[in-house]
Amino acid sequence: MQNYCVIMAGGIGSRFWPFSRNNRPKQFLDFFGTGRSLLQMTVDRFRPFVPIENVIIVTNVAYREMILKQIPDIQVSQVLCEPARRNTAPCIAYAVMHIKGLLCQRYGLDMMTADFDSDPRLQANIVVAPSDHLIVQEQRFVETVRQGLSFVEQNDTLLTLGMKPTRPETGYGYIQKAQPTEGWKDLYRVKTFTEKPNLELAKVFVESSEFLWNSGIFLWNLKTIAAAIRTYLPELHTIFMTDPRKMGTAEEETYIQEIFPTCPNISIDYGVMEKADSVHVQQADFGWSDLGTWGSLYDLSERDEQRNATLKCRANYYESEGNIVVLPEGHLAVLRGMKDMIVVESDNVLLICPKHEEQQIRQIVMDVDDQYK
Repeated sequence: MQNYCVIMAGGIGSRFWPFSRNNRPKQFLDFFGTGRSLLQMTVDRFRPFVPIENVIIVTNVAYREMILKQIPDIQVSQVLCEPARRNTAPCIAYAVMHIKGLLCQRYGLDMMTADFDSDPRLQANIVVAPSDHLIVQEQRFVETVRQGLSFVEQNDTLLTLGMKPTRPETGYGYIQKAQPTEGWKDLYRVKTFTEKPNLELAKVFVESSEFLWNSGIFLWNLKTIAAAIRTYLPELHTIFMTDPRKMGTAEEETYIQEIFPTCPNISIDYGVMEKADSVHVQQADFGWSDLGTWGSLYDLSERDEQRNATLKCRANYYESEGNIVVLPEGHLAVLRGMKDMIVVESDNVLLICPKHEEQQIRQIVMDVDDQYK
């Protein structure tokens, strides 16, 4: 069975402001000076088991040229552009319909009558991943995903990867494990999903050893996810079935421009995963972070004896500890008497914010945009 990879790359990364901006979101940035952006690193880690022609990147139309520049060996047709922001369920439904359309075009079949359950030519595995995750242990990641793909190829189920929590993190969703899946290592039925708990509940989750962080990485076969969208998101399914014969053709982009803005704004977790009957989680450990905040970047960065992290610049610290400083290359920061602060400068904007208040950065961005637009 052939493998496809769908990479979601449409976010603006507002919590990494001012380093990440609307015209240069975090997935296109090189945070660690490796010469590779987060998007490039994401594509690279799927190359061992997904042919590059089967990599689909879903993004905002404003980022298409940036993607083609950063990933020069993909074609324009592999970059799917959303005309409006509608969360992960419409994004994934778009990619699923695109893949179905491609297969129908390849084998001369009609999208309305093709039998995706029985025709082996139309069977495919799909792994869905965000473009802005950091994976430290790449080989272990490959091994984990290979097993997951084997599992969904043999079972009509929805699978997500869950990370063993290392702290009571309130910024992640949690998955509660049920009974283990016989014959498969580290695979469990899912009991419950919980979105971003408060600190007290997060502590209970970590101490119980029953809960995993929800990574937002999904694996399924084409017919299973298509059936799940049809069952649990019938409104979304109906929208994409307005004229499905256009999917995978030269008319697809115009068709999407017409229908996509009418899609509901809903996540795949809430719309499908929390409702489906057969959902599994694969417990994984490959050094994962979704790099959602400056705090998560701090946790992954090298730090000095006073727990200060310095990226892309130079810094002198006096009676200062637990800070993260990110300035343009060649710039020098001098901190005195500062503790657990975020200090970031980019494009003539300087942000100084306590780490424990970084969830307010989104509101700060909105305020600045309103004041200085």
